[in-house]
Amino acid sequence: MIEIALFFAASCYGVALLLDLWRIAVGPDPADRILALDTMVINMIALLVLYGIWRGSAIYFEAAMLIAMVGFVSTVAYCRFILRGDIIE
Repeated sequence: MIEIALFFAASCYGVALLLDLWRIAVGPDPADRILALDTMVINMIALLVLYGIWRGSAIYFEAAMLIAMVGFVSTVAYCRFILRGDIIE
C-alpha cells in the first residue's frame, strides 16, 4: 500500500515540476520565473525524500538537505542579480 502512495505522490510532484518548467519558460516577468525556480527546488526536495523513503536509505535525506541549501542561495543570488544587476558588490 505504501508503494502506491509513494508512486502517486511522486507522480504529482513530477507533474508539478513540469508545470514549474512551463512557468519558467513562459513567465511574463522575472519575479514569476524566480518563484517557479524556487518551487522547482522544493519539488525536487520532496521527490528526493519520497525516493529515500521508497529505498529505505538515509543518504537521500542528506542530499535533500544539500539541495535545500543550494536552492536557497541560488534564489537569493538570482533575486539580487535581477534587482541590482550584479551579485557581488
